[in-house]
Amino acid sequence: MQKDPVCGMMVDDKKAKLTSEHDGATFYFCSPGCKSAFDRDPHRYGHAHP
Repeated sequence: MQKDPVCGMMVDDKKAKLTSEHDGATFYFCSPGCKSAFDRDPHRYGHAHP
């Protein structure tokens, strides 16, 4: 299980259809809205600059 970085919901990473790659890490999302928000500004959701 992985935490959706936008809303905090736990997502089953083995079944998740909504993912994004950023700075070499994979992020998992519960909904298209959360994925879209993250994709617009990943650093806003706790993924710091390297």
